[in-house]
Amino acid sequence: MRRAWRLRRQSDFERLKAHGKRWRHELIMLSALPNGLPYNRYAFIANKRLGNAVARNRTRRRLREAMRRFALKQGHDIALIARANLAQQPYNMIVQALEELLRRAELHSEQSEGDP
Repeated sequence: MRRAWRLRRQSDFERLKAHGKRWRHELIMLSALPNGLPYNRYAFIANKRLGNAVARNRTRRRLREAMRRFALKQGHDIALIARANLAQQPYNMIVQALEELLRRAELHSEQSEGDP
């Protein structure tokens, strides 16, 4: 993922927390806020409750890969927060959870990259 597409500054996270909307699923929490840019910026968050560094990094990689499948509306800051039991779930459950959250947040475009 390009560096410009990542949420990195503390001020961005604070703005997202203060003014963004949140949607919850049992596996993932999504927070989003329009950013006024022509592209989306992402944060993939896995805290220590998920396990050691290997488990947290694997969880973030799986979330990033699952997000690639979807064509999204542009111009938002999006944070995906892994919840405690995400690490043990199969990949297709992660994709289903993300699809549900993106539809509820109205960020999901009907056409996705994985569709024929």
